[in-house]
Amino acid sequence: MGLEEVWFILIAVLFTGYFVLEGFDFGVGMLMPVLGRRKDADGDTRRRVVLNTIGPVWDGNEVWLITAGGALFAAFPEWYATLFSGFYLPLLLILVALIVRICAIEYRGKIDDDTWRRRCDWGIVFGSWVPAVLWGVAFANIVRGVDINAEKQVTSSLLDLLNPYALLGGLTTALVFALHGAVFLALKTADDVRVDAVELATRLALPTVPVAGGFVLWTQLAYGKGWTWILVVAAAAALVGVIALTRAGREGWAFALTSIAVVASVVLLFASLFPEVMPSTLDAAYSLTIDNASSSPYTLKVMTWAAAFLTPVVLIYQGWTYWVFRQRISTKHIPPSIGLPLGRR
Repeated sequence: MGLEEVWFILIAVLFTGYFVLEGFDFGVGMLMPVLGRRKDADGDTRRRVVLNTIGPVWDGNEVWLITAGGALFAAFPEWYATLFSGFYLPLLLILVALIVRICAIEYRGKIDDDTWRRRCDWGIVFGSWVPAVLWGVAFANIVRGVDINAEKQVTSSLLDLLNPYALLGGLTTALVFALHGAVFLALKTADDVRVDAVELATRLALPTVPVAGGFVLWTQLAYGKGWTWILVVAAAAALVGVIALTRAGREGWAFALTSIAVVASVVLLFASLFPEVMPSTLDAAYSLTIDNASSSPYTLKVMTWAAAFLTPVVLIYQGWTYWVFRQRISTKHIPPSIGLPLGRR
């Protein structure tokens, strides 16, 4: 196995880690309007419970995307250049949504004002839904292939990217991330918020299974390989198992299954893509592969040594963070707001 194959696998691992970890972050943000509604407790207190489940970890989860983007740029510069130029608008929308989401999360508690918090909540919802949909659209188009000419430029229009397969991919990632987030909330909360999260997860699983099953089956039949049938079965079985485990109150195992479903789906996409990194629908000769899109062997060698030393440190630190903040959160743990008053003239 050459270094090109090694770095293709490492980039797949980074994106897989990002979708597993940031996936439940997106799901939590997507479900805030539902699980944050007023019931026995104050509505804002419930929303703070929901948001605090990801409070200590969401920014660390985003590091996986930064690392994946940096690794893609360094290991496969041609892939990076073609991808970001051809997918400029959807990737820009993802970036804007992530910025809005970051600002909304960070500044929500700074001002003690209902209108301010409500606007931040909608920023979190917007910043969660948009990437959840567009990541699926983008990766589905990468696997399907786009129009790439001899100059390695993408000539597909925006309407070409909104094809049925890509739209199904966007719907799949949105539903899977929402389910992933609901199960995570059931695992991390207590009392009435946990009860509502379990009920919502059970409901979300019903449409997620056929939609996600249809997408992975389409991917397998159109672009998959013989051995990737294992991934299709694993993803489908994991999603079906979530229903039973959530109803039984086994949120930990249910979360493990949603994570397996995400891992199996992302690995299926990368496995279907290999050894190409961006197929061309104009001419196969114009497709980008791990060979014609990679950096020099010396660059890959230096990157490999750096990754060998730094990756274990990052994994240990992030694992320690999750262990420290492993306890459930309830409305009883939420203190009164200490934000500054909103100045009005």
